[in-house]
Amino acid sequence: DPATLLSEKVGQLMDWTGKRAVIRMNGEKFRRFVKAPPRNYSVVIMFTALQPQRQCGVCKQADEEYQILANSWRYSSAFTNKVFFATVDFDEGSDVFQMLNMNSAPSFIHFPAKGKPKKSDSYELQVRGFAAEQLARWVGDRTDVQIRVIRPPNYAGPLMLGFLLAVIGGLAYLRRNNLEFLYNKNVWAFSALCFCLIMTSGQMWNHIRGPPYAHKNPTTGQVSYIHGSSQAQFVAETHIVLLFNSAVTMGMVLLHEAATSDMDIGKRKIMCVAGIGLVMLFFSWLLSIFRAKYHGYPYSFLLS
Repeated sequence: DPATLLSEKVGQLMDWTGKRAVIRMNGEKFRRFVKAPPRNYSVVIMFTALQPQRQCGVCKQADEEYQILANSWRYSSAFTNKVFFATVDFDEGSDVFQMLNMNSAPSFIHFPAKGKPKKSDSYELQVRGFAAEQLARWVGDRTDVQIRVIRPPNYAGPLMLGFLLAVIGGLAYLRRNNLEFLYNKNVWAFSALCFCLIMTSGQMWNHIRGPPYAHKNPTTGQVSYIHGSSQAQFVAETHIVLLFNSAVTMGMVLLHEAATSDMDIGKRKIMCVAGIGLVMLFFSWLLSIFRAKYHGYPYSFLLS
């Protein structure tokens, strides 16, 4: 009887969800509860590779956010049996990966209550990141179930900020009779330069979107630090761009000092050569990254 079978399936899923917000599935469970009819519920599945030998750091980060999302739904007053959250690990369900022709992790797919998953049922991880809030918006778009993400309290940020303010206040108090350093142009110039480099490297985008640090293909083991699209980026990519921009800036500072300093002419020549080398080398690397992300960009410098 289809009705009895459906009732048994929903009851089993509710029982598992009562124990853990995210249901762990292997190939057998996936075929029975997701692929096989009857089904009047949606299933959101994270395909991942959490075993240590897979060395998928981003999988662990994504799993933490996914657990926050699932627990926010499980303990919500609006919780129903219309949406379930599950995970399939590559080492426990490699046959599922092969069935769906998947060759990367983590990935998120929504399996609707009726019909097969559409293109929009596959989450654009590289574009939207894996923050629980972004996943909740996507789930809301696909299922009309609105989930209010509730994060456990994290006191690390306020404590670090308080510690930093205490240190700054302590130093200012100890030097209360000699605050000339506050009028030092080099201190303010260095602080402003660091702020500009951090902002132009894409750190704010990372904070908003929550992208993965890098991407590792679980099949080949190849790790990508530069995203191949101009519409997304990895955290590692922003660190690389920050380093390259810093090196170019250092080269420009050396060139300026070589032109205006009163130092010995020999030292000024060395600074000039070092500055030119830094600017040329790291600017060419920046252009190569730009070409890799913006396909068809025609210009290059030193490196093709």
